[in-house]
Amino acid sequence: MEKNKKIIGLCGSLRKGSYNAMLLNLAGSLIPEGIEFEIVAYDDVPVYNADHDLPEVEERPASVVKFRDALATADAFIIVSPEYNYSIPGGLKNAIDWASRGKDSPLMHKPVALMGATQGMWGTVRMQAAFLPVFTFLNMNPVLQPEVLIAQAQNKFDADGNLNDDKTISIIQKKIDNLISACKV
Repeated sequence: MEKNKKIIGLCGSLRKGSYNAMLLNLAGSLIPEGIEFEIVAYDDVPVYNADHDLPEVEERPASVVKFRDALATADAFIIVSPEYNYSIPGGLKNAIDWASRGKDSPLMHKPVALMGATQGMWGTVRMQAAFLPVFTFLNMNPVLQPEVLIAQAQNKFDADGNLNDDKTISIIQKKIDNLISACKV
């Protein structure tokens, strides 16, 4: 009997009231029944230090072990993130650095859907481009189409965190459907 699929969500913004957290919650709600969805936090993961990630070190920091163990349960990932300084937010990149190390990396060879929301006009296009080398290094299978680049997010989400743009919701649904298809390959 085949196990149920599980998708892990990571949010690049730790800010309370983040449009990207709202987007990740929406994406999770669009995943069909029978597929588990979990958002994994990484706000307690320390700054990456290779001295604590060497084969002769007994164990990685406890928060890193917990984070990597959670990621290891995933069949696929949804990463939703803002764009900081034209790139990936430092906290998210740091967490991915911890998760990317070693032959036991829980990210290797997994499908991933990347999305982003911003109050600006570019819709996180540069952050998403910055992720491509990371996905290449990890031999991940990024779901490239359709692109989910939500610009002027302050006009598309209401005070309760609901996205009020049906066209964008249908694009997100297609991205989720494509991610689920990538899990079946």
